[in-house]
Amino acid sequence: MRRTGRSLQVLVIDDEPAIRQILAAQITDAGHLVSTAGDGRSALECLKKGDIDVAICDLRMPDIGGIDVIRETRKAGIDTAFLVMTAYASVDSAIQAMRAGAYDYMLKPLRDDDVINRLENLGDVIGLRSENQVLRQIIHGQEQDQCVMASPAMNTINKLIEKVAPTDSTVMITGPSGVGKGSVASSVHTQSPRKRGPFIPVNCGAIPESLLENEFFGHTKGAFTGADRAKRGLFMEADQGTIFLDEVGELPLNLQVKLLHVLEDQTVRAVGSSQSRKINVRIVAATNQDLELMVREGTFREDLYFRLNVFRIEIPPLRHRPEDVSRFIDFFVKKESRKLRIQHPISIDEEARNQLCSYHWPGNIRELHNVISRTLILAEDSTITPEDLPAEISATDKPARIFHFYGSGDLKEQMRTFEVTAISQAIEIAGGDRKAAAARLGIGLSSLYRKLGEESGKQNENPATEETDND
Repeated sequence: MRRTGRSLQVLVIDDEPAIRQILAAQITDAGHLVSTAGDGRSALECLKKGDIDVAICDLRMPDIGGIDVIRETRKAGIDTAFLVMTAYASVDSAIQAMRAGAYDYMLKPLRDDDVINRLENLGDVIGLRSENQVLRQIIHGQEQDQCVMASPAMNTINKLIEKVAPTDSTVMITGPSGVGKGSVASSVHTQSPRKRGPFIPVNCGAIPESLLENEFFGHTKGAFTGADRAKRGLFMEADQGTIFLDEVGELPLNLQVKLLHVLEDQTVRAVGSSQSRKINVRIVAATNQDLELMVREGTFREDLYFRLNVFRIEIPPLRHRPEDVSRFIDFFVKKESRKLRIQHPISIDEEARNQLCSYHWPGNIRELHNVISRTLILAEDSTITPEDLPAEISATDKPARIFHFYGSGDLKEQMRTFEVTAISQAIEIAGGDRKAAAARLGIGLSSLYRKLGEESGKQNENPATEETDND
């Protein structure tokens, strides 16, 4: 029997045990999860959690008829799709059921493939919900434009994407914050056979820990206080497509265990549900942290690390890709000009371009984007000049800072002092926000604390230097 592409949770409602048994066997063979109910009341008990995708319901039942089951379900705010079964003589009742909210009706006796074909169509409809979300983002201009880059490093990365995209391999993208890991993840998806499916980006560091499981896996109605309706999790939304887990190193250990199970079994269980759901999702993860170090420190599971790190793509910082800087400058000038509704062409003074190209860009592409946005607001006479650039870019004494000596110790001692100085300055610039400072420096938050801790420990060993950095 033909299997549908999307696994559905199906409820068969009929007061005849033989019909329930035959339908349940057919639907299970097609790759779906099936539960059954012998009357309207028990059906409503099953439906109230809101995790049933499709209910196949007989119209005539002894206690509560199929039309009333549909009406009560809709009244409860549950969007389960209904396929109703009816005899030819009661087609008018089937039409009433559709007016009450049923998706379609089938005449008894049912043909062997009829139910599976209807489920195939419904699976496509349910899948379109996720695709429409992506399309709405595109319509509102939230999609990521692509800048064609020319550096050897990015040419190598593009070849890696071409190799891995056609497979279902899990991909790990590493690199400092702001280097374009999201764009690479999007390219892996759009060049894959899943490109017609949803691409669901998730910033793991932006979701409060208490909500992560609910966001990832969804919940049933009544699963907890305030759950007044069922919610599909992000993994279910990504079914038949790709989920992009950005900042995966921020996941707490309990969620790492559950993510490992998703990778191994390709199943998810909503909060409050008693059944796991089969999914078909490709996982692309990204991090700016040193996951190998986190594994050694016990803050990231080793087994999950190996499952995610199947195919690794490492993106170098922008300062190592000078050929890309000038292209990004022109790209962002055009993009931000459209956003600011600037009608006339914007040019860049040669000196301003040279200063932009020679800057070391600690914040990488994201910082360059923000700088261009700022300069377009300040620029006069349709030309960006050095006067429009931030002071740290246009400053003339920057090269002299490179040759500054940090203390009188050996190279290792001076490098340690330099690191702490750079971290302290970044924390000050970020207004005391250590996480923002770590992102600006392109290191993990745990690395930032570790480096500060090393220096504090070193100073405490020396009685002559009691003062430490309390930031």
